[in-house]
Amino acid sequence: MSFTRRVMVATLATAGLALSSFGALAADKKITLGFAQVGAESEWRTANTKSIKETMEKEGINLKFSDAQQKQENQIKAIRSYIAQKVDVIAFAPVVQTGWDPVLKEAKAAKIPVILTDRNIETSDPSLYVTMIGSDFTEEGRKAGRWLLENYKGDGDVRIVELQGTVGSAPAIERKKGFDEVIKAQPRFKVVRSQTGDFTRAKGKEVMEAFLKAENNKINVLYAHNDDMAIGAIQAIEEAGLKPGKDIIVIGVDAVKGAFEAMAAGKMNVTVECNPLLGPQLAQAARDVLAGKQLPKWTPTKESMYTADQAAKELPNRKY
Repeated sequence: MSFTRRVMVATLATAGLALSSFGALAADKKITLGFAQVGAESEWRTANTKSIKETMEKEGINLKFSDAQQKQENQIKAIRSYIAQKVDVIAFAPVVQTGWDPVLKEAKAAKIPVILTDRNIETSDPSLYVTMIGSDFTEEGRKAGRWLLENYKGDGDVRIVELQGTVGSAPAIERKKGFDEVIKAQPRFKVVRSQTGDFTRAKGKEVMEAFLKAENNKINVLYAHNDDMAIGAIQAIEEAGLKPGKDIIVIGVDAVKGAFEAMAAGKMNVTVECNPLLGPQLAQAARDVLAGKQLPKWTPTKESMYTADQAAKELPNRKY
């Protein structure tokens, strides 16, 4: 069972204990929310930031925002700054899963509730945060694996290369785990190379170039932990004289607009949705926790998946 799943089935008791220590905010007081963002590494992250900023402005919540440039130490510094400023709520999307307990204990001691967005953490004390708003990354990996097993047409061994997300991050760990869990049912599907592309297009292209050289272009499938890396890899595939989407099946995660454009052009086969528009859920969670309401440890987002034959019709509807 994935860490996210374990959190999902946890009882509300811990959340209730955490909430009781925060107390309710006066109804007429404007909420101040400190948010420590991962960075701006992808289309997904840009859409996520926009959703949070626009929602807080619309909801009349005073937002203090920081960009960690994908460094945990920057997020920890930002959280400590929010504690010193005595904000009402702290929220952040953790760069990696581990190493948060010391700073979150400081927030708890200051009686400031913490909400996680997008990614979960590993902690010995779940009372250090109220809820996590985000996706089931393991299930996203499973969706990608199931689509591949059900739709791959070729015979013989299937050679897969994998572009992983940021090392140590929840989506990288869990998207890999879910995908591996599904494809092991058919041993002919083999991940022959797996390396981080750090969730960026530039790194995705660079690592895919290395994969193509190392495998002498004998690659059947690319599984990328996000669409930005997939789009970068598509450039590398084309520069190697191959046709992405045909010579090499391309699977991504996020369902950003760039992926739909690639699918509509026949260069990408499928993308598993990971919804970045978390602003409204975050605003509601902040209000609820300050009103003394109990929240579940995991607040899931609603998501789907899209194939190339759906891309042209769906593209105009994409908000990110």
